[in-house]
Amino acid sequence: MPILNVKIGAEKNPETSRKVAELLLDLTSRILGKKPEVTAIAIDYVSRDSWWVGGRLLSEQGKNSFYFDIKITDETNTKEEKARYIREAFAGLERILGNLHEESYIHVEDVRAASYGYGGLTQEYRYHH
Repeated sequence: MPILNVKIGAEKNPETSRKVAELLLDLTSRILGKKPEVTAIAIDYVSRDSWWVGGRLLSEQGKNSFYFDIKITDETNTKEEKARYIREAFAGLERILGNLHEESYIHVEDVRAASYGYGGLTQEYRYHH
């Protein structure tokens, strides 16, 4: 039941969005063990003329970038799983976006089960029922 919020510092492209969504859905399911049918992914694009890294625009540097966060229920994944997820997601997005700035970020956020849910029910409630 994770939610992924993805920002891409590159030109908007439906094919790129499809590839990014497929990659992240696969990794989220395969590495983190999350169910694809309850995984949500929202992708936004930010112009490279509006994305600053190190005091310079991506457009000036001729680079692409990304940032995404994923919210997962606390204590459902190990440090090793999260490290592998970050490593493989970075490599996959580098293949898709090309010319990627190293300062592209992934944030795996562990959220307390009582503070997180979907369909009007918390994960804590789902666990106990």
